[in-house]
Amino acid sequence: MSHSITLPHEFIEASPVIQLIEQAGYEAYFVGGSVRDLVLDQPIHDVDIATSAFPAEIKALFKRTIDVGIEHGTVLVLSGEQQYEITTFRTESTYQDFRRPEKVEFVRSLAEDLKRRDFTINALALKLDGQMIDLFHGLQDLNKRIIRAVGDPQERFHEDALRMMRGLRFVSQLNFDMEEQTLLAIQENSHLLSKISVERIAIEFEKLMLGCNRKQALELFLQTKAYQFCPQFQEHKQELIQLANLPYHKVNDTIEVWSLVVYTLAIKPENVSSFLKAWKASNQVIKLVQSILFGMTIRQTRQLSTYELYQLGSESIAYIERLVCFFDQEADPTAQVRYHALPIHSLKELAVNGRDLMTHFHKDSGPWLKESLQKLERAVVEGQVSNEQQKLFDYLEVSGLY
Repeated sequence: MSHSITLPHEFIEASPVIQLIEQAGYEAYFVGGSVRDLVLDQPIHDVDIATSAFPAEIKALFKRTIDVGIEHGTVLVLSGEQQYEITTFRTESTYQDFRRPEKVEFVRSLAEDLKRRDFTINALALKLDGQMIDLFHGLQDLNKRIIRAVGDPQERFHEDALRMMRGLRFVSQLNFDMEEQTLLAIQENSHLLSKISVERIAIEFEKLMLGCNRKQALELFLQTKAYQFCPQFQEHKQELIQLANLPYHKVNDTIEVWSLVVYTLAIKPENVSSFLKAWKASNQVIKLVQSILFGMTIRQTRQLSTYELYQLGSESIAYIERLVCFFDQEADPTAQVRYHALPIHSLKELAVNGRDLMTHFHKDSGPWLKESLQKLERAVVEGQVSNEQQKLFDYLEVSGLY
């Protein structure tokens, strides 16, 4: 089944690449997510091309190429300012460990290639003349807003178990429904997610949370028991239901994703690090989420105090005041204003340092030094003393530390 379609500028920009391949006697098509997004009238991201030319033949045609996944048939072609992943039509043999094919075989047939794609909406191919190749009723499923596996869903999920998380992610991202047999196959095979690397699952889970229909996707995530094969989630079914039922507000980035997860799952502050490490989060993400959790816990009952604002910093404050709306609270418009009005924003800005204190008080280093600096830091932040060197010395003397 084929339809004609007008090419957007992203595809027109890539057309010299396809023309060169076709002039050499091979077939080449736009494939995958970019074709799906074109039909849905959504922004196009990566433009991928599938071809009957083998990797060595592609490398012979183009001056600038990079082997990004040549064993799987993918060559990156640099064309002008752009780069395009060009993948040879291929079939895949039985899969080892439910994620990697034991053998990839290059073929000259587009139909063979499309047969091994995950979902019908991703199994569309577009020719340079605007002809759409749709062998699995992908356009019909796009029209009906349905996620359906290509062919037998059991086979597709045994080939790559991550496809189950991808399917759930598309439910959220595209606001589609999951076709019944595909959903049933996820339910029957969700245990295979235990074979997939946490990093890959985390990416799909984050995208699911960032989508416009995370409620339905999370409900299916629970219904299919996929959550049981994700790190740290097994014991948190009730909290995951609460996560699904949070009021609809857009989640903007992965920091918001993990802050909402940690907060809703009531992860204790001392366990946040090990929880997020199990999800392979970076130390930077862990530190920021810990800070946000600290602030959100306070915001349950009251405004952040002056010193709490200082401790948190502008970035955490922005996240906290953005996220309280998920828990039926109003953002505090004064929080950032109060933060920026603070006399200092870090210990470095204090008008005295440790060396100054040792010199002034003729004392050697010791625990008194850290204690004194912390006392001054807090006093300046809370407006008890102005940030001037002599006034700080006087404040310490009056306070009776000496």
